[in-house]
Amino acid sequence: MLTRLKANSEGKLAKQICKVVLDHFEKQYSKELGDAWSTTRNILTSPSCWQYAVLFNRFNYPFELEKDLLSKGYYTLFQGSLPYYPESMKCYLSRTPDRMPSQRHQMRNLKKYYLLNAASLLPVLALELRDGEKVLDLCAAPGGKSVALLQCAYPGYLCNEFDSLRSRWLRQTLESFIPQPLVNVIKVSELDGREVGDAQPETFDKVLVDAPCSNDRSWLFSSDSQKAACRVSQRRKLPILQKELLRSAIKALRPGGLLVYSTCTLSKAENQDVISEILNSCSNIVPVDIKGMARTCSPDFTFAPTGQECGLLVIPDKGKAWGPMYVAKLQK
Repeated sequence: MLTRLKANSEGKLAKQICKVVLDHFEKQYSKELGDAWSTTRNILTSPSCWQYAVLFNRFNYPFELEKDLLSKGYYTLFQGSLPYYPESMKCYLSRTPDRMPSQRHQMRNLKKYYLLNAASLLPVLALELRDGEKVLDLCAAPGGKSVALLQCAYPGYLCNEFDSLRSRWLRQTLESFIPQPLVNVIKVSELDGREVGDAQPETFDKVLVDAPCSNDRSWLFSSDSQKAACRVSQRRKLPILQKELLRSAIKALRPGGLLVYSTCTLSKAENQDVISEILNSCSNIVPVDIKGMARTCSPDFTFAPTGQECGLLVIPDKGKAWGPMYVAKLQK
């Protein structure tokens, strides 16, 4: 296992930083994050510093692995201190950039854990999912948040992924973590997310919009500089798509229901500005204060100011190399 870990680590170190993307981020984020950008940039450009959380699968619980991780100094995320934190969700962190090997997909053999950026659990927990609620994961692939949602509760569940290749990836992820009887009741659709609201109006108690965004971590290591330049130029179009997805999600949400919007970018245009425009233009939506979540989670995460009570931004920091992750919570 150690050899594999070392090989994984060396593979990460071999990645080349894309100068086109870094220069673009430098101009934008030094303005938006101020002094915090320097540390954040150092973490984002150093994969050897990245941390990986281990989310246990309650449907095939790894008791032996749990003992092993505890003996190595791993600890549970949040330590049960959030107002909503289901006992069925167990996620272990290390204070060092240790990485477990990924498990292979095997038919009818459930994986025991999922490796993820710990900050990606914040939008899942912000939904406060309960058994029996109807939940929509609007942009579900590759499926990490879907797996995490199903660690929290047994909802009536719809995963949607428009891209057919990513949809296959999503189905495989679900089959790897969820027992067959439950997989059979999870509907996976391939609708354009912008049309789901019209297709299923006021249907869902909870909606997660983990929107397509300029993924800062992966963009920084774009191997094709031409493709990277194209991505950067198309970046300003992303907020249009994000707002269209949110408007569709609002239509699909029942009155009184909760909506969580998330991205894995630091970009204000794709985060705070998108939410501000939705709040200004949708009279049936109100912000939900989640500042308390930031206070509770501050031992594990570093947050940048967003100027919003309903929005949090996790930024990578020394010893807390989680994020970027923006989370906003709204109610209809």
